[in-house]
Amino acid sequence: MLREKIGIMQPYFFPYLGYISLIKHTDRFILLDTVQFKRKGWIERNRILKQKEGWLYIQVPLIKNNGRSTLIKDCVLDNSKPWKNKILAQLSIYKKIAPNYSSTMEFLEDTLSGDFDNITMLNKHVLQQICAYLDIQRDISIFSEMELKIEKPQDSDEWALNICKSIGPNLTYINPSGGKSFFNRSKYDVADIDMYFHQIKLRGYKQGYREFEPGLSILDAMMFNSKEEVHTMLDQFELS
Repeated sequence: MLREKIGIMQPYFFPYLGYISLIKHTDRFILLDTVQFKRKGWIERNRILKQKEGWLYIQVPLIKNNGRSTLIKDCVLDNSKPWKNKILAQLSIYKKIAPNYSSTMEFLEDTLSGDFDNITMLNKHVLQQICAYLDIQRDISIFSEMELKIEKPQDSDEWALNICKSIGPNLTYINPSGGKSFFNRSKYDVADIDMYFHQIKLRGYKQGYREFEPGLSILDAMMFNSKEEVHTMLDQFELS
């Protein structure tokens, strides 16, 4: 029997190619939003090219509330600030160097045209729009809305384990390769859940006249590459 491939990640804002590759190569993708929000991560920001050299952040402002105890699902956007216009202005660096500037900006303007109250809903919408742009048919769910009854995790690596156990049998859980040292694989073996680690093989691409800056937002890849070229990069990965 073929096993359903599950990806479970915190909701990232316009993430890099590896995150999108994981979405593409799983059958179901769940946004884990009931864990602690950590500032200066990838949930409310990501990186694009900076004028002349280096990179800078595009970022969504959040209303400060309960500090370290705040869960991702409770992170409220500070819509009193013109963050959408700021992000669009920051992307102007690409105008003279990126062949797909106009189409990517049109995509971005459409993606950000709605009204959003919290970071989870915004990032789900962003990911769905990216998938639609790339013709990736994928079910993306928010964990806090799924009404799954799971065992209380005793360790951080048991969130995905207990979610998979609640969904049902015959599952394969796939996590980015950075989690190899974090996960106790034997727990998943005992639960009869196959576990693999996904490692994208990022290759350089031309970013105008400048030296290649790796690991930027998917927006950067869209600026410089066709949909077909983006898919080629998304498909260059290995499981271990």
